[in-house]
Amino acid sequence: MSGFAHGTVHTAQADMQVAIRSDPAVFALWQDLTPLGRNEFICWVEDAKRPATRERRIRRTCEELLEGKRRPCCWPGCIHRDDKPPSRWQQDVLIDKKAK
Repeated sequence: MSGFAHGTVHTAQADMQVAIRSDPAVFALWQDLTPLGRNEFICWVEDAKRPATRERRIRRTCEELLEGKRRPCCWPGCIHRDDKPPSRWQQDVLIDKKAK
């Protein structure tokens, strides 16, 4: 889908794009986010392990945008960026824990 802004590392998949485009207000808010802000939302959605969780996070992304949020609530941040090292918490909990 052309004209859809993505993140710095992640690209929004079709289901997320459709949901965001379905409401012109949400789409405008999405397009106004910084690339890093969009990246955080996309990473949060992509991190879901179950389809139901993914759907809920996509729906919540739209709701949070309408609430004025510019990053997902309660998300520690994308661990896939290569422009900065992960924080100690991210390393301990998100990276090392998944490696076990």
